[in-house]
Amino acid sequence: MSTTATRVIVTDRPAKRRLLRSGRPESKFQRPGQRARSRRETAAGYAFLSPWLIGFFGLTAIPMVYSLYLSFTKYNIFQPPKWTGLDNYIRLFTNDPVFIQSAEITLVYVFIGTPITMAAALAVAMLLNFRDQGAGFFRSAFYAPSLIGGSVSVAIVWRAMFSTDGPVDNTLSFFGIDIGGWIGNPAMILPMMILLHVWQFGSTMVIFLAGLKQIPKELYEAAEMDGAGAWRRFTAVTIPMLSPVIFFNLLLGLIGAFQVFTSAYIISNGTGGPAGMTNFITVYLYKRGFSDGQMGYASAIAWVLLVVVAIIAFILFRTQRSWVHYAGDDR
Repeated sequence: MSTTATRVIVTDRPAKRRLLRSGRPESKFQRPGQRARSRRETAAGYAFLSPWLIGFFGLTAIPMVYSLYLSFTKYNIFQPPKWTGLDNYIRLFTNDPVFIQSAEITLVYVFIGTPITMAAALAVAMLLNFRDQGAGFFRSAFYAPSLIGGSVSVAIVWRAMFSTDGPVDNTLSFFGIDIGGWIGNPAMILPMMILLHVWQFGSTMVIFLAGLKQIPKELYEAAEMDGAGAWRRFTAVTIPMLSPVIFFNLLLGLIGAFQVFTSAYIISNGTGGPAGMTNFITVYLYKRGFSDGQMGYASAIAWVLLVVVAIIAFILFRTQRSWVHYAGDDR
């Protein structure tokens, strides 16, 4: 080997490290054949990603941007959009009491139904965590409603169960509780919708159960040796160790609750009744856009809903530092 070649090999590595630290691409150190292979690998990666990219831009990103434009227009599908500026948003908050009622009902549904669902899911997960015999059967049994809970058929069955002279009404009447049908009762229809939401806690329960399996048993043994009771072990060991899972389930639960549509639409026959108590924002959006042909106004409702969900998610991410504990965290 010549002296020049030896000098290049010896001095190339320090120079390469300096250039890497400077942030310049490593392709400068590759031979032409290596660069060509790297380009082929990159092209292959993008080729595998192309179905997702096409779906994301064609079905999500571009429609979202276009709906944002439509929210500032008056558009009825059959005529070109007419720019109206902030008129749709001003009308939403100042001249549309139905939207205000829909927002209130949706917030009640979300902030009452989601915590109850999580509490039920965590309670069942803790019971299954201490049961080995038949645990697989019970996991499947509790998980099944979350698979079919959002279907049209379940909504029809639920409406039949809670209608006048339905199974629920007859059972309560047998015990002397005469409420009547829940479907036509404005005071009972929202609790019934929350109950349907809670019934679908299966997926949340499975995630909680997976998180409980990861908690070391030594922590419970140490707490028990220190004299901690069941409640103290739950608050001092289970909740802190499970806090990342709680945060995950809470975030997904809130977002999913804001999107309730099928059950409310089927149970109310698309009217949002009785007295507008099932007229959630998504149902009201659908009625304005597809029943009334006010696509611009419906787009404004959709973007208000998106902003509200984004604000709630932002608050959760900002506040998680004070109550979510990860492995290796010093807090």
